[in-house]
Amino acid sequence: MDEVKTRTGNIPVTHKRVLGIAIPMTLAYLTTPLVGIVDMTVIGQLGDAALLGGIAVGAIIFDLVFTTFNFLRSGTTGLTAQALGANDRPELNDIVWRALGLGTFSGLAILLLQVPIFMVAMYFIAASETVHEATRQYFFIRVLAAPASLANYAILGWLLGLGRATLGLFIQTILNGVNMALSAWFVLSLGWGIAGAAWSTVIAEIIGLVTGLIIAAFILGPDIAPRIGRVFDRAKLKLMLSLNRDIMIRSFALIFAFSMFTAISARAGDVTLAANALLMNFFLFSGFFLDGFATAAEQLAGVAIGARQRQAFERTVKLTLIWGFGLAGILTCIYTLFGSNLIAFMTNAEDVRRVAGQYLVWATITPLAGVLAFQMDGIYIGATWSRDMRNMMLASLAAFVAAWWISYPLIGNHGLWLALVIFLSVRGFTLLWRLKFRINETFQPALK
Repeated sequence: MDEVKTRTGNIPVTHKRVLGIAIPMTLAYLTTPLVGIVDMTVIGQLGDAALLGGIAVGAIIFDLVFTTFNFLRSGTTGLTAQALGANDRPELNDIVWRALGLGTFSGLAILLLQVPIFMVAMYFIAASETVHEATRQYFFIRVLAAPASLANYAILGWLLGLGRATLGLFIQTILNGVNMALSAWFVLSLGWGIAGAAWSTVIAEIIGLVTGLIIAAFILGPDIAPRIGRVFDRAKLKLMLSLNRDIMIRSFALIFAFSMFTAISARAGDVTLAANALLMNFFLFSGFFLDGFATAAEQLAGVAIGARQRQAFERTVKLTLIWGFGLAGILTCIYTLFGSNLIAFMTNAEDVRRVAGQYLVWATITPLAGVLAFQMDGIYIGATWSRDMRNMMLASLAAFVAAWWISYPLIGNHGLWLALVIFLSVRGFTLLWRLKFRINETFQPALK
C-alpha cells in the first residue's frame, strides 16, 4: 500500500485539495441519479403512468433497504480516514475486509427476507393494483443484486477514506454507465419493460463489484491477505457495529421520510405519484451533486481527527460549506430556468407534465434547503459523531411529520412539499448548532 504516506506535520486543507476529492466524486455521484432519470425516461416513453409509479415505488423500497445499510459506505469512510490520519497501516487492511464481510452477510440476509420485505413495504405504500404489479416485477429481480450492492458500498467507502476519489469515480462510472446502457437496450430495443430496468441494475452491480475487488487487490498488494484474528476481533467489530448502529438509525429515518413522501403521493393517485417522482429526481440530482463536497468533508475531517489537528478540521468545515452553498445556488437557478423543459424531456404523458408543473417551484428550492444538511453529514461522518447525527435526524423527522400533518389538509400536495423543505432545513441547522460543542469536546484533550 505504497500510496499511503505517513501523516506528519500540519495537514494542508486548501481549495485545491477539496476540489481534488470533490470533483471526481461529484462526477461519480452525478451518474447515480442519472440512472434513475434514464429509467424514468425510458419507462416514460411507454406512456403509462402506472409503470412510472412502479419504478418510483420500487426505487423507494430499495432506497429504504439499501440506505439503511449506508453505514457500510459512510462508516467505512470515516474509520478509514481516521486510520489514515493516525498512520495505522494494519488497520487500513482490516477495515476493508471487515466491511466487505459485513456487507456480504447483510446482502444475503436481504435475499432471505425478500418476500416479507416486499409485503410490508407494499402494505404501507397503498398503491393502485397496476402500480403494485409493476413494482412486484421490478422488486423480485432487482433484489438479486443485494449482496453485490452492499459489498460495493464497503469498497467505495474504503477508497474514499483513503482519499482515492478518482478510483471511486472509475468504479461508479462503470457501474452506472453499464446500468444506463443496459436499461435502454433491454426496455426499448428488447421490449422487456420494467423487468429490463431491473435486470440492468443486477448485472451492473455485479460488474461494479468485480471491478472494485480488482482495484482493492492492487492497492493492498502484498498486504492483501486478511488477518482473520484482527478482522474478526470482537472489540473492533463491536466498535464498528456501535458506530454504524447510529448511522443505520439515521439512514432509516431519512429514507422513512422519503418513503412517507411517496406513500402520501400514491394515495393522491397515479398521476400525482408520477409527477412527484419526476420532481424528486431534481432533488436527487442535486443531492448527489452536492455529495461530492460532502465526501471531501468526510475524508478531510476524518484525517484531521485521526491526526488530532483542530485547525485542519475547522478549515475543512469552512471550505466545504463555501463550495456547497455556491453549487446549491447554481442548481436552483438552473431548475428555475429549465425545469419545465426537463419535465417534458422525462415523460410524454401530458397529465403528468401538467401536474408536475404545478409543484415545480418546490423542486427548485430543495438544493438550498438541503445543502447544509449534506455538508454537516459529511463532517459528522468523517468525525464519526454518529450519536449526534442520529438524534438530529430523529428531531428533523418529527418536524417533517408535524409539518405534513398541519399543512397537507390545508394546501394538499403543496403541503407535502413544504414538509420536505422543512425536514431538510431542520437537519442542517440542528447539526450546525451542535458543531462547535463537538469540536471543543473532541480536540480539548489534544490542547491540554
